[in-house]
Amino acid sequence: MILADKIIELRKKSGWTQEELAEKLEVSRQAVSKWESAQATPDLIRILKMSELFSVSTDVLLKDDLDLTDNSETDSKVNSFDETKPALKHVSMAEATEFLQKNEKNALLTGLGVVLCIMGPAVEFLFDAVSMDTVGTAIMLFLIAVAVGIFICSSSFMKKFDYIKEEFIDTEYGVDGMVKEKRNRCQFTNTLNLAFGVALCILFPVIVIIFDSFGERIANASEIGTSIGLAVLALGVFMIVRSSILNSGFSALLEEDNFSREKKSRSKKYGVFCAVYWLVVTSIFLAYSFITSDWGSSWIIFPVTAVLFPAVLLTIQSIDKKKNS
Repeated sequence: MILADKIIELRKKSGWTQEELAEKLEVSRQAVSKWESAQATPDLIRILKMSELFSVSTDVLLKDDLDLTDNSETDSKVNSFDETKPALKHVSMAEATEFLQKNEKNALLTGLGVVLCIMGPAVEFLFDAVSMDTVGTAIMLFLIAVAVGIFICSSSFMKKFDYIKEEFIDTEYGVDGMVKEKRNRCQFTNTLNLAFGVALCILFPVIVIIFDSFGERIANASEIGTSIGLAVLALGVFMIVRSSILNSGFSALLEEDNFSREKKSRSKKYGVFCAVYWLVVTSIFLAYSFITSDWGSSWIIFPVTAVLFPAVLLTIQSIDKKKNS
């Protein structure tokens, strides 16, 4: 067992994040991350400090042929280090592998569901252009119904893994290395998809404006342009959603970014607010769009509310802090 894996295991058994361990060792979080990924080795001063923190001998830390079980004081010291912290949920290699496999399917299905939701209005605009409004509306409602079914199915088979994203976890030896390897392997593709997805989303209003400029020179230019623009938007959103869900799966197992223990603690407290917020936003979007039939403009509701969301959440958190202080 190499030093990198020993640091990961000891840190997680202690219930510490990389940031917390870095603070105790007076180094940066990036330094700890490099140690745990075997990209760098801590100096002697940090080795001695970790030996004190985890109550293990330096021999156990440095010698690959010695496991952590070879130090009799390790488990009792590490497991009782901070009793005020919640118990860690164990994640085996088999569970982590299954989670990543299901998350890939979830990313594909969720992206497809979003595409159907966007393509519904696109089809309606296309049928409006040929004076078949009723048929277009029927197809749009059918596509949205299929999308809802996909969302429900996708959510159901990911339900068993909620604990990975919501609770503090302790991954089995080798899991972190496996996850980082998979993430590194598809990092370029995911980044490329995100970039193209954003570009396609920006292209949507450009397409609508171009077709609107044709005016009377092309029959139903506005409807056709909006329909094509929504199709381009659907592809862009699919690429963004799929890549984001894949990345979130890696982050969840590594307890990084939005799934760090600090943010997990916050999300438990403000999770209900987030759910209600987006439910209200979606309801406003659907109500406005159906009443006005202005699907070409109503999409702006989502980016605007997404920009406002952090400010609203920070305001609520600051109010909550004042009440508790």
